[in-house]
Amino acid sequence: MTVAEHLPLPSKLGLAAALGSAALLGGAYYFQYVVGLSPCEMCYWQRWPHMVAIVVGLLALASFAWPRLALVFMLAAIAALIVTAGIGVFHVGVEYHWWDGPQACSGNVPQGLTPEQLRTYLFSAKMVRCDQTAWAMWGISMAGWNAILSGALAFALSLGVATWVNERR
Repeated sequence: MTVAEHLPLPSKLGLAAALGSAALLGGAYYFQYVVGLSPCEMCYWQRWPHMVAIVVGLLALASFAWPRLALVFMLAAIAALIVTAGIGVFHVGVEYHWWDGPQACSGNVPQGLTPEQLRTYLFSAKMVRCDQTAWAMWGISMAGWNAILSGALAFALSLGVATWVNERR
């Protein structure tokens, strides 16, 4: 028997959450540092929940001796994945101009500024806009892929958790 066979399901799912989020976060870093696509503010927002999912997923793995504690960590990982998927959906809406994004990255200049305020605003403005798609595959942007893949991972992990909980009844 391998070590993995002795692990309770919540710990195995924790490893899956950590690896899945690490792969998605690694993809984001690949596009930033290898391909050269600078992330916008909302892209950074989507990264933080992945970091949380990695940490709590590894904590679930490390809690193999306490399956219920591992389950709590798993629920936190699932919540983090749902959050990043939600931010991804919001970001897609900004990219497609379904709604306005945050002022910090949509490139809209506030009205009624004095010339000095305008100059200060323009020189401190971020250059990467959230409302422009930097890369897409099959018509789906990176934010869209993050939403789809994070949501799918959260769903799959939720099914695993539900299976484990139902087996304990």
